[in-house]
Amino acid sequence: MTKPKRYRWKVVGIFFAFMLLHQTDKLLIGPLKGPISEEFGISNTQFGLIVSGALIVSTVLYPIWGYLYDRYARSKLLALASFIWGATTWLSAIVRTYIPFVATRASTGIDDSSYPGLYSLIADYFEPDKRSKVYGVLQLSQPIGYLIGMVLALMLAPVIGWRTVFYITGALGIVLSITIYFGVKEMPRGKSEPEFEGMDEIGQFNFSWEATKDVFKKKTMWFVLLQGFAGVFPWNVITYFFFDYLAKERGYDEMSVLLTMAPIVLILAGGYFVGGALGDWLFKRTLKGRVIVSSIGVLMGAIFLFFAMNTPIESRTAFFVFMAIAALFMPFSSPNVVSTVYDVTVPEVRSTAQSVEYFVENGGAALAPLLAGIIADASSMHNAILTISLIAWGLSFLFYTGTMFFIDGDISSLRNQMAKRAADEKARQAT
Repeated sequence: MTKPKRYRWKVVGIFFAFMLLHQTDKLLIGPLKGPISEEFGISNTQFGLIVSGALIVSTVLYPIWGYLYDRYARSKLLALASFIWGATTWLSAIVRTYIPFVATRASTGIDDSSYPGLYSLIADYFEPDKRSKVYGVLQLSQPIGYLIGMVLALMLAPVIGWRTVFYITGALGIVLSITIYFGVKEMPRGKSEPEFEGMDEIGQFNFSWEATKDVFKKKTMWFVLLQGFAGVFPWNVITYFFFDYLAKERGYDEMSVLLTMAPIVLILAGGYFVGGALGDWLFKRTLKGRVIVSSIGVLMGAIFLFFAMNTPIESRTAFFVFMAIAALFMPFSSPNVVSTVYDVTVPEVRSTAQSVEYFVENGGAALAPLLAGIIADASSMHNAILTISLIAWGLSFLFYTGTMFFIDGDISSLRNQMAKRAADEKARQAT
């Protein structure tokens, strides 16, 4: 089954819209921390529990979604995930007390486990040396979604109420579920692997537990999993506490927050594409290329976040410059990690492998907001953000360094495996 190249970019466009609006809905809770906390009369720790609940649910469900994506049509399951997103967001807007709100916000984590199926389907549309750029484009949606959520929280929520904003984003999830169901076609697993280039029929690669076990015997995956656990701590702390930190500890009013964060988030968005493009460029020259770019990203992000957070409160220009530089480097690793997982994984278990990686990541993500809330209540949001971020990114840099010792061998092993499959399929078709 051959798809025109234009069609695959249509699929990217649909998935970008899905991720953009889904991230807006998911990350909206951060900018709305103030009014939600005021309505329910809750502390930083209690707010951290709201965020952690959804992360825990998505963590538990990652392996299940990954297995389903590798067994069944990914496009249809993604449509289902979009519908669940809309329905659970509506539920969280309906409830009126704190405990039910914690429960309904936790239910929004059900669909947060959907991205491994999306990424593995994209991997079957695009060749290995183009994937990081495409993932970088898709992941632009995350910071832009946060920016949209920030605008909605500052400009729309005070007028129509934060619950009505959730009704709107939930409705968009249901609309997108219909778009994905009818607009995205499934692609044979492994179709874009270079060894199958020019072959109309590539055979059917079916999920197996043996292939899954083989993935996690590769040492590259060990370090990817360790990095994943540590690397998400800063993201979740910054996402859910930085907005409130600017307002309460640096004295920014709502307009100052918007004027400061909007350009920083746009620079952050550009960092996904720049990191992905650099990863693909260096990958063509060395198999370590994506890991090198990722390690530079976490190191430079940590350095410039440290400078920004320790800038005097009155030095707003210096704070902005340091945060902007940190924002450019922070997302470098994200598109490259996804590509690295697929660089060492056979096509029929890629969703499962990515899901396990996200399962481990969310183990860190689920702890981060609650830990940050505890530190913030005991000390300050400044200390919570900076301490957690520097420790986590320092560990990530060490884990990326470890990955470089094994990545060449693991990628070569997969390419040899794909070459053997291609040769076997050609022999079968010739008989």
